[in-house]
Amino acid sequence: MNEIDTSTLRELAATKVSTPAVASVRDLRLDLFRGLALWLIFLDHIPSNVVSWITIRNYGFSDATEIFVFISGYTAAFVYGRAMRERGAFIATARVWRRAWQVYVAHMFLFVIYMAEIAYVSTSFNNPLYSEEMGILDFLRQPDVTLVQALLLKFKPANMDVLPLYVVLLFGLPPVLWLMLRSLTGALAASALLYVVARVLDWNIAAYPNGEWVFNPFAWQLLFVFGAWCALGGVEKSKKVLRSRTLFVLCVAYLLFAFAVTLTWYIPALAPFMPKWLAEFIYPINKTDLDVLRLLHFGALAVITVRFVPQDWPALTSPLLRPAIICGQHSLEIFCLGVFLAFTGHFILVEISDRISMQIAISAIGIALMVAAAAMIGWYKVIEGRRPGPRAPQNLDSDLAGGEA
Repeated sequence: MNEIDTSTLRELAATKVSTPAVASVRDLRLDLFRGLALWLIFLDHIPSNVVSWITIRNYGFSDATEIFVFISGYTAAFVYGRAMRERGAFIATARVWRRAWQVYVAHMFLFVIYMAEIAYVSTSFNNPLYSEEMGILDFLRQPDVTLVQALLLKFKPANMDVLPLYVVLLFGLPPVLWLMLRSLTGALAASALLYVVARVLDWNIAAYPNGEWVFNPFAWQLLFVFGAWCALGGVEKSKKVLRSRTLFVLCVAYLLFAFAVTLTWYIPALAPFMPKWLAEFIYPINKTDLDVLRLLHFGALAVITVRFVPQDWPALTSPLLRPAIICGQHSLEIFCLGVFLAFTGHFILVEISDRISMQIAISAIGIALMVAAAAMIGWYKVIEGRRPGPRAPQNLDSDLAGGEA
């Protein structure tokens, strides 16, 4: 009997060693950069907003969407990877799908409020351009049919494409985690293969009334899975490469190249300096299918960020960065609020004043409201006995309630 027990223990120990490690301490950098991404998305969603010139989309190929999707994949693996390893695939899958349902419900709740806001403004100010610009004309003409299509995630007004993508990515996460806990590299390779096949065969999901999803889930899943790969041990395995001077130089060179190219988009005098052969080679830089150039640009930004912003960076605990961090800790609610505030800001600029001072004021007030809402949500969780923020996930249920986006 002792021999059997000993051999069994050895097998379990060997299995545990071969299983990728799941991070045990929350990384404040994730909350910080996800909070910043939410602010940047809000600024980018306000048309003709001078403040949006500070966002990263104007200085390279990628934008805040890549940051949001990557961190969502990382934090999802952070929470549910541990659940799958300790509780099994069935329990972990149930928890992931419960989160997917929560995000779906949040999306539909936002959809209803968003439609009401746009319809009210269009009617009250007798300006049908709002309905056309925000892509809700079909909803106003055929609300019954369009509502069904919205429930199927096929009809999405302007600025409401991120949450449906996240719902689909969460729904497909359990088999990815199952595979990663057995073969970390194999799971990432399978994701990369799906990305290549989807781009070659033009796979995407149909949208209503026409066209396809703005964010192709068959392509964007690669960035989401890459985030999960990093959370489950990929970063640890790649530390030497990430710290190499050669990779750092290559990343800096690529960022400078991307910056030079984007300058030609905004400064006509520089356009002639863009070689024709290079333009034919890199254009179009497709966001829908997560162009390779966008993926590489995000990767270069991530490598440099990790190099200069370590996990124990003292500024992470400073009051100056606290507003962005608390927004990142409650990203689902703050993202929904940001969509609502962005249209409100657009309405004010059109109907009241579009002066630069007004654009700055709207941007600042919007971010302040997002921070205030995040602080209030955090306060409610404290008085209810839940502690949001960075910690080891000792209570998986509390993580699910207030964890990843």
